[in-house]
Amino acid sequence: MSGFAAIRSAFGSATALFPFLTAGLPTPADSVRLFEAMAEAGADGFEVGIPYSDPLMDGPVIMKGSEIALAAGTNRAVALDIVGEVAKRTGKPVLAMTYVNPVMQTGWTQYASDLAERGGAGIIVPDLPLQESSELAAACLAEGLGLVQFVSPTTTDARIGRVADANPAFIYGVTDMGVTGERTSISPHVASLSERVRAQTDVPLVLGVGISTPEQAATVKNLADGVIIGTVLVRKVLEAENAAAAAVALKSAVAEFKAALS
Repeated sequence: MSGFAAIRSAFGSATALFPFLTAGLPTPADSVRLFEAMAEAGADGFEVGIPYSDPLMDGPVIMKGSEIALAAGTNRAVALDIVGEVAKRTGKPVLAMTYVNPVMQTGWTQYASDLAERGGAGIIVPDLPLQESSELAAACLAEGLGLVQFVSPTTTDARIGRVADANPAFIYGVTDMGVTGERTSISPHVASLSERVRAQTDVPLVLGVGISTPEQAATVKNLADGVIIGTVLVRKVLEAENAAAAAVALKSAVAEFKAALS
């Protein structure tokens, strides 16, 4: 099964749960076990953050996670190795979340090849606009990888149509403007965004950014095919005394989110 197909297969009758966690957090040696704990709790797939020093989409919690992972020696190659190990040990589709600069430095074709060789299923590049993504899209297609495209509450209907026509692995619906982080409430624009996307395409819609509690996840589960949870999980790792405690905290949190989406 190709990576693209594996991602699509994660969507079923229940809203899929894609936890996000930074590769190499708290250390490269401990990282994979944390993803295994989340898989045991019911995660349907993973977004693995490739630590980067200038993460434009990420708020302070995930930025701190990247700083710790980088300081622990998690370079690009180590992070992609972690992606591969997570995919191998969990059997879940794993998407690498990175930024355009390191991909361009590596080369579109080489980055896609490196990711596919390790067993990654797809890639998320939030600062790569749709109109500039053709080379990476071609590289992903050649390797059987899924490329994710973004929409937000300010995206026009015409652009939503162009995103759908690109046939991404899924459409990442940004629920609230701004960087990643925990919010006290769900944006009032989410329902409208979901309605506008679903009026144009049956490409899976996955909501992320600002979904911070199981209760919030439950309020959007009928608006999307999947949900990405990130900041709250990274914060649990940062607050844990050690990797073992972090695994316990993540397993509990993901189980609660999974129950809310069921």
